[in-house]
Amino acid sequence: MKLTHLAAAVTLVAVAGCSVGTADTNGRNGTAAPEATVRISATGNDVRPDQGVTVTASGGTLETVTGVAGAFNADHTSWKTNWTLKPGTSYKVTATAKNLKGKVTTVTGAFRTATAKQTVGIADVTPMPGEKVGVGMPIIVDFTGPVANRANVEKALEVKSDKGDEGAWSWVTDRRVVYRTRKYWHAHQKIFFTAHLAGVRAARDTYGVRDVSRSFSIGDSNVTVANAKTHYMTVNHDGTVHKFKISTGKGDLRSTITTNGIHLTREKAKVVTMTATCHGQPGCDDYQEKVNLAVRITVGGEYVHQSVGEYQYLGRQNESHGCVRTTPEGARYFYDISQRGDIVDVTGTTRPFADEPFADDWKYWTTSWNRWLAGSALHSAD
Repeated sequence: MKLTHLAAAVTLVAVAGCSVGTADTNGRNGTAAPEATVRISATGNDVRPDQGVTVTASGGTLETVTGVAGAFNADHTSWKTNWTLKPGTSYKVTATAKNLKGKVTTVTGAFRTATAKQTVGIADVTPMPGEKVGVGMPIIVDFTGPVANRANVEKALEVKSDKGDEGAWSWVTDRRVVYRTRKYWHAHQKIFFTAHLAGVRAARDTYGVRDVSRSFSIGDSNVTVANAKTHYMTVNHDGTVHKFKISTGKGDLRSTITTNGIHLTREKAKVVTMTATCHGQPGCDDYQEKVNLAVRITVGGEYVHQSVGEYQYLGRQNESHGCVRTTPEGARYFYDISQRGDIVDVTGTTRPFADEPFADDWKYWTTSWNRWLAGSALHSAD
């Protein structure tokens, strides 16, 4: 994080003592080594919280800095806070440095950050705390207000995974940013998300005032390919592959064609009542029926579920109203292993999932990695 000086630096230098005897204490001219000089950038009141604190040393090296978390540069001549500071808060920073002969200088600086005139926070984070999710699961962060300075906020969002998976943020709206990995998450690991939002300048006179942390885990790797042309779906569960007969949406109307592309499982229920009202459209059938072992994959109402009769179509032709129907055995197996964020890649249809109008559909895997990076305020496509 790049930090700049906020105000005139405070310089406190210890008074030099008299040398004893005639020893040459610095190796030349018989003069004593100069004291180390320490400067703390922040001083007084109304310090901008987004600027943080810088501590520098001349005539020596920094030994310790306490009072707020930060990091030294390679030669220990400077130190910077890791993140922004909490608005309207008093801080005391104490730094020690040694000169060339090992004499210690100690400096303490006290200051107070400015109070935020307006605030922004996090309204919601997906996944839930402690949730176990699939390898395709994104991290979705919604803010309480619009974010104008997206780069500032994005720099404050930290994601760590046990297995070091590469990922990036992409802005969907000025209130929502989403984290997706370049490839699917590695299975069976923990993920740690922290929004170091306190003190981040999100817009003019608008600061975050509270950090937010969340941890969850990646469960089994469930990657399913449902092929509308072969009428089979292949389920890869942690390397074990099963194949089941299916029937996808019939092609009479666009609304009945199953959407093509990489979907994510969202929720599941043992019984779901499904309805359709066609309003006299040719080729469309009104219906209301209870469906067993249903796993939702779109906001628009597409599921992977047990076929309600009509088993003669499974593995042969597409006769559903848009869902992926399968056998009782296939539906039970798929339902039992399903967790939010599993991959369901539907292939062989003419209706792109990426074109669906529902704003809350999880279409994050329908775009290339370069296009994903183009939505970040910090990255650019290769």
